[in-house]
Amino acid sequence: MEIHAFFSSDLGPVNRGGAVARSSAHSSRFGLGVPVILRNSEEAESSTRVLKKRMRQVKNPFGLEIHNPAAASVTRGVTLTPDCLEDCVLTCYWGCNVQKLHEALQKHVYCFRIKTPQALEDALYNEYLYKQQYFIKKNDKAEKYCQLPEDAQVVDFGPVPRARYPLVALLTLADEEDREIYDIIAMVAVIHVPDESYRLSCRILYQYLLLAQGQYHDLKQLFMSANSPAPSCSDTSPGESSTDRGLLEKAGLAADEPELQEENSKDCVVCQNGPVNWVLLPCRHTCLCDGCIRYFQQCPMCRQFVQESFPLCSKKEQDEDESTRVLQDVLPGRVF
Repeated sequence: MEIHAFFSSDLGPVNRGGAVARSSAHSSRFGLGVPVILRNSEEAESSTRVLKKRMRQVKNPFGLEIHNPAAASVTRGVTLTPDCLEDCVLTCYWGCNVQKLHEALQKHVYCFRIKTPQALEDALYNEYLYKQQYFIKKNDKAEKYCQLPEDAQVVDFGPVPRARYPLVALLTLADEEDREIYDIIAMVAVIHVPDESYRLSCRILYQYLLLAQGQYHDLKQLFMSANSPAPSCSDTSPGESSTDRGLLEKAGLAADEPELQEENSKDCVVCQNGPVNWVLLPCRHTCLCDGCIRYFQQCPMCRQFVQESFPLCSKKEQDEDESTRVLQDVLPGRVF
């Protein structure tokens, strides 16, 4: 299994592939009361062009998901499922100081590289309540249970604005040689865990990928059609529900993600024929095929003007994937 991340040459990553795709249904179809800018085949190309970002593909060795988030809480704990390409160390910090964490990320850029849990703890000045650590074997997807000890006597993390994150999970490469191979050397996940003050369901709020060169990037979600078969190098995720988003905003944790449910379509939401391949920015909807992308200056799903776009897979990769699928379909039961 390979997990990939896409980076622009001048901005952070906008997608991590290999994660479990989650999506939501949509009750309406494209074209019903959704104004968009279209140009027919007889019109000349518009002088206003959408900037197509040049992306570079790098391998992300880290993956992390929350198992059964509805059952998680500060008192009952949370179950995490790592999915890593190499031997890794998962370190969970309960009650991590918000300011110290973001200062630590800046130190990764300017002072020293956070390659190990000890490096992060030094940057945090040990400003956390409790630590748990697990060794993760390569491709081991066994669940890891994290819980505050009873003697900590923590049932919530106080009113907002909070000084501590409920849980911060750090994934680092266990083998020093692997740190020389990968551009990405660590991943920091900030996790909301419900407590007595805020019962919002458990979820990953932020994910930061730390690079060996000293940068760090905020991992962003993509929004794809509900039943779209995710390309080999893509990641999908739904928008927040209105209730959950309201709670996140109250806690000062809501991101600027569209509150839109996704089209229930296997292919391009416009022509319903070509495979979805293009990501539209800044809304991050992934809903257009290679043929339709050139006709749109507004996203057909949320109507936001498209400032930039990039493809999930190149034409060569698509042709190779299609050839593989055709070969798999033809081989069984055929004699050549």
